[in-house]
Amino acid sequence: MTASPPLLRHNSAAATPLPPPPPPILTCVKKLAESPELNSIPSNYAYNTETTGSNESIPTVDLSLLTSQNPNLKSKAIKDLEIACQDWGFFMVVNHGIPEELMKGMLEVVNEFFDLSEEEKPEFQPKNVLEPIRYGTSFNTEKEKVFCWRDFLKVFVHPQFHCPNKPESLRGLLTEYCERSREVVTKLLKGISETLGLEETEMENAFNMSSSLRIFIANLYPRCPNPDSALGMPPHSDHGLLTLVIQNGVGGLQIQHKGVWVNVNAIPNSILVNTADQLEIFSNGKYKSVLHRVVVNNEKTRISIAMANGPSGDTVVGPAPKLLEKRGCVSSYAPMKYKDYILSQQSNQLKCKSILEQLQIQEDD
Repeated sequence: MTASPPLLRHNSAAATPLPPPPPPILTCVKKLAESPELNSIPSNYAYNTETTGSNESIPTVDLSLLTSQNPNLKSKAIKDLEIACQDWGFFMVVNHGIPEELMKGMLEVVNEFFDLSEEEKPEFQPKNVLEPIRYGTSFNTEKEKVFCWRDFLKVFVHPQFHCPNKPESLRGLLTEYCERSREVVTKLLKGISETLGLEETEMENAFNMSSSLRIFIANLYPRCPNPDSALGMPPHSDHGLLTLVIQNGVGGLQIQHKGVWVNVNAIPNSILVNTADQLEIFSNGKYKSVLHRVVVNNEKTRISIAMANGPSGDTVVGPAPKLLEKRGCVSSYAPMKYKDYILSQQSNQLKCKSILEQLQIQEDD
């Protein structure tokens, strides 16, 4: 009789562990959202946070009155601007002078860009966060554990103008939109300087606005099967001075006001403006940068265009000396070069006002 071979005993301690599964291939949210198999969002897009917002009346600033030759009308407009900056950090601008046809054309050409094949678009997710033309998804996927339901195109348009090659009509429209929006920002900064009790050209000179760093940001927020679980953008403040926003008529932007999230219901053909971190620093905290976020829906795709307007990249931003002298107070923020500030924010996970908070000077007990 042939002897049976000895039984092999499994030694769990010596077992070679299985390698971890490879991470899923990162793709644009548009492609993910259009997948016929998508019934619910992947777990790495689930924020699981409350997304409802209240409906309140948001301040409106009539830009034509800021430059009015009537001193009474101009004085009232300056006061309205001061209240909007101090109490809200956000307002809608009407009578801004940008043609409705240009705004519509910009939104349409941005939609064309996102509809291009991936081969026709710039490199997806370039490593350098200060690349002059960046196409990608979420905010910073290298640092994030949960992704935003958002694709974006970011283009540095000043002091050097950059533009993707496609769509072909983008360059002409973007050139004109940049010039028109710059005129709006110039008028707003003059008005804000006056609200601070400074000469109207004080901010323009302090920030070297002739070489200002301006970034064009196109955002695509596709329909989402679980809008209550996802976010288009998490709560954050912007890194510059003022951000100008237009959108395709689909809501989703929310701002935080007195601890409550408020839905932004934009007036047709208005421009949405929010105060950003460099303005908070310059005003020594009088004008706080506003926390905002983007919620998504399961019915319509939202497209927005943000124009981030900052000082020149080499400007070291701190509280205005004349403002400190006028108020007889000390600086509440440490100065920092603007391009270093941008690099710090863009290279990390987007989290409320984390970079700005690092510059705040704590008073001694």
